[in-house]
Amino acid sequence: MFNRLALHGFGGVLPWAQRVLVEERRWLSREEFVEMLAFAQLAPGPNVCNLAIMFGDRHFGWRGGAVALTAMLAVPGALVLALAIVHGQLAQVPWVQRAVAGMAAVAAGLLIATAVKLARTQPARWLALGALAFVAVGVLRWPLVSVLAALLPLAIVLGWRASGAASNEAPR
Repeated sequence: MFNRLALHGFGGVLPWAQRVLVEERRWLSREEFVEMLAFAQLAPGPNVCNLAIMFGDRHFGWRGGAVALTAMLAVPGALVLALAIVHGQLAQVPWVQRAVAGMAAVAAGLLIATAVKLARTQPARWLALGALAFVAVGVLRWPLVSVLAALLPLAIVLGWRASGAASNEAPR
């Protein structure tokens, strides 16, 4: 399945992974997907590869994680090498340049669409933090380290308060 995901979402697998795992196969809820994705972002390496490892490990142990990662990387890796050789020969051709620019726009659109879908499951406080980070880094061009230094303590306090409120509401 991860091999098919990697081939479908060539250059942007995360939207396809969300669609297949959550919407089509219903193997994960949106909340579970967001949680796994958050952990995948903490680990080094590509997020979708980390997600594949965690999903495979959750259902089939370490062997499932290894198979999921191999499926995610094997055929796309071979295709990338072949495309790199072809692109090296055709990089100066105008229609090739336009095709590559078009593929980049499609991948960006898929990523934005996935972010919007996943944002619907989040409380407003996290969306506000995300919007602040986007404006600070993406629009105002402030350094990421400075933005993280400012927003991280706020996120910790909000998370701590939310967990405290949730434990107070739990039935005893």
